Order: sequence, then structure tokens, then C-alpha cells
Amino acid sequence: MLKSLYSGVSGMKGFQTKLDVIGNNVANVNTVGFKKSRVLFQDILNQNISGATSPTAQTGGINPMQIGLGTKIGSIDTLHTPGSPMTTNVGTDLAIDGDAFFVLSPASGIGGYDLENMPTYLTKAGNFTRDANGYLVNANGYFVTGVVEDTNNPGEYLKLRIKIDEDTVADKKFVSYSIDTQGNINVVNEDGKSGKLAFNGTDYYLEENGDSPNIISLGTAIVPNPAGLKKVGNTMFEVTGNAVNTVGAEPEIGRIRDINGGQINSGVLEMSNVDLTEEFTEMIVAQRGFQANSRTITTSDSILEEIVNLKR
Repeated sequence: MLKSLYSGVSGMKGFQTKLDVIGNNVANVNTVGFKKSRVLFQDILNQNISGATSPTAQTGGINPMQIGLGTKIGSIDTLHTPGSPMTTNVGTDLAIDGDAFFVLSPASGIGGYDLENMPTYLTKAGNFTRDANGYLVNANGYFVTGVVEDTNNPGEYLKLRIKIDEDTVADKKFVSYSIDTQGNINVVNEDGKSGKLAFNGTDYYLEENGDSPNIISLGTAIVPNPAGLKKVGNTMFEVTGNAVNTVGAEPEIGRIRDINGGQINSGVLEMSNVDLTEEFTEMIVAQRGFQANSRTITTSDSILEEIVNLKR
């Protein structure tokens, strides 16, 4: 049986996968925070017809002779290049100008540092809102993780939910708020008093001391290898052992200024990094590659037909 039949089949399968990836990229061209993927191919095993020989005093060297046996998917990479910014002028729409990710978590209880032992998901999609209880959440209801300094362990952070509702110490409602470039939440209460949102372990309150360790900042994270993150849907990523170099490890989570993650821009969203021109070009390449491999199969079939008909 001709090896070209199987080589053609492997090529068609590979280009089918490439078209699947391209189709997903194009479908998410307007998805906030989406990161596109690409397919890279590798050759499969080669059949050795003859090996290489070294030069001698009497003869020169001979190169090896090999027949390739087709192709396979080498990798499907996620490209974490920046997406284009889109201005929305909505205060809770956030974009990170840098390498950091926003941190999202479900919650197990009410109050306290209830995100400490919860799963962590990373995202570049900063289209956040406040729910009915005043908590900052994403479109799927996951809580945006905030951090405060751990006074018992300098340099460490405690994770908590961000509640922008009222100063429970002074019993005053917050009437307005904004998020600055460092991820701090600036609030104004009903008496016109302004400061930063803080948490003392039991209460959310307005803190006038700008250096207080109780000030809440949006938690952000940096991973050494963003391509090692696993997509889990809803424009979120799950940390893997190849993203942080340790199986089951958490990424470094902290204030964006302390982890050198860039800065946070409010009223802006980071859109998809999909380039339609590039995707359509790759689609043409994939289509032509699929057609060429199908022609290989057709030609091989014609040769086999001639062989079968030799006895007629």
C-alpha cells in the first residue's frame, strides 16, 4: 500500500484541526480579553531506507535516505499578546496595561478572608460589575479578588472579596467610587468624606490614611509562562504546573505595583488580540493544504487502481 495515502490522511487531519482553531479565533474576534491560538505541525517518524556512512580514505560520505510518514499536531499555543483597548467610560470596566492578570474566585462564606483556600482563575477580561450585595464580580458571578497586606507576615497578602457598599464602622453609605491605576478603590460616603476602601478583618470602611496596610487593592497575578495557562471557558485561565513551574502552586498574587505587573486603566476594556487579516490568510493556507493532501490521496488511489488493473 502506498505510504502517500496515510501521509495525505495525516495532513488532512492536521489542517482540519488548524481550521477548527482558526474558526474559534474568528468567532471570538470581539470577545473581551480573549487570547488567540495557533497550530504548529511536526513530522511523524521517518522510514530509513539506508543509513549514513562516514567518509573514508577511498570514498566520500553518504547521506541517509529516509521517507517521511506524514505530519501531526506539534502544539496548539495560546498567544498572550496585548489586545486593542476599547474605551467605554464605565468605571468598573478595567484593562491592565502590562503582564498582570485579574484574579477571580468563587466564595465559600460571607465576610472575612473567605477566598484564601478557594480556586484561583486568571483573566484579562475586566468587564466587572457590582452585584446586589455590593460585591465586585465578573459577568459569570465570580468574585473579583482583592488583597490587603498581612500584618503578621510582611510582604504577604490576604485574599478577600471587594464589597463597595457602606462604611460599616461609621454606618455610612458610599455614594461614589472609582478605581485608580494601582487598583485601589477610592470611595466617598454620604457625608462627603473621601478615602480608600479598606478592610480590618471584619468590616469594610473608609480609610483616610493612604499608607494603611488595610487598604484593599485589586488582586493581580503574574505567571512566568502565560502560554502554560489552561483555558477553562468564560475567558478565564486555570494555573497549571507549566505556568508556575510547580504542580498545584498558586501564582504570585498581590498589588499590581508590588509585582511589577503594569497599571490598571479604568473605563477601558482589553479586547481580543485576534487579527482578522492574519486569520483569513491562515484560513486560505489551511484550505489549500487540505486540498493538496486530498489530491495526494486521489493520485495514490489512481496509481493503486492502475496496479489492480494490470492483470486485466
